[in-house]
Amino acid sequence: MEWVDDAIVLGARPFGEGKLVAELFSREHGRFGGVVHAGRKTLPVLQAGNVVHAGWKARLSEQLGFFSPLELTEPHATRLLDDPLALAGLSSAIALVRGAAAERQAYPQLFDALTVLIEAMPEGEIWPALYARFELGLLAALGYGLDLTRCAVTGETEGLAWVSPRTGRAATYDAGAPHADVLLRLPPFVVNSDASVEEGDVADAFALAGFFLERRLFDHKGEGLPEARRRLIERLGFAGRL
Repeated sequence: MEWVDDAIVLGARPFGEGKLVAELFSREHGRFGGVVHAGRKTLPVLQAGNVVHAGWKARLSEQLGFFSPLELTEPHATRLLDDPLALAGLSSAIALVRGAAAERQAYPQLFDALTVLIEAMPEGEIWPALYARFELGLLAALGYGLDLTRCAVTGETEGLAWVSPRTGRAATYDAGAPHADVLLRLPPFVVNSDASVEEGDVADAFALAGFFLERRLFDHKGEGLPEARRRLIERLGFAGRL
């Protein structure tokens, strides 16, 4: 069995003497591991967030297999070396994909969303809001998306301001106001890409996505949310970016 595809590097770990197991996330084949030879030229390629052109081969489909070729096409990790906040965002996004996406299952929409997010990270002003939307997109790509298209009470499509933690459905401000103490706030930019991002909106979007990521994905796996995500939120708070 073999395939060739473009992929985002998720990480690598030692595997015996002089070898590594690289973990890649390809558009058409999903999250795959494979053996590569460790060397001075290989290690920089396998920095999380880089885009590579990779071929995977194995005699049997259930085997670990190996990557060849493994060619760097976009050195995103290198471009973010001088931006600790963006690196924290990259680490968190990668950790979520590694923890949530099933192995060897394609998620083309999630791959595209992760690509857009990584490419936007040098733009310091826009990526935190885009990151929050990425988390909601991850939920949708894995089959746990929220219904943010219309109000669950009135059917209206404008003025959505709340989300039910029980159903994941949206409500307008007026419909949800009597129950505001138990609802999650829905920032306007989440459902309207033209809406401005006001102070506190990114924090509310993180709270919304985090609630459902934990309840619908990571609790089912017996895990909490990745520590990298907590560190990202902490760094964004210190930087006044929430």
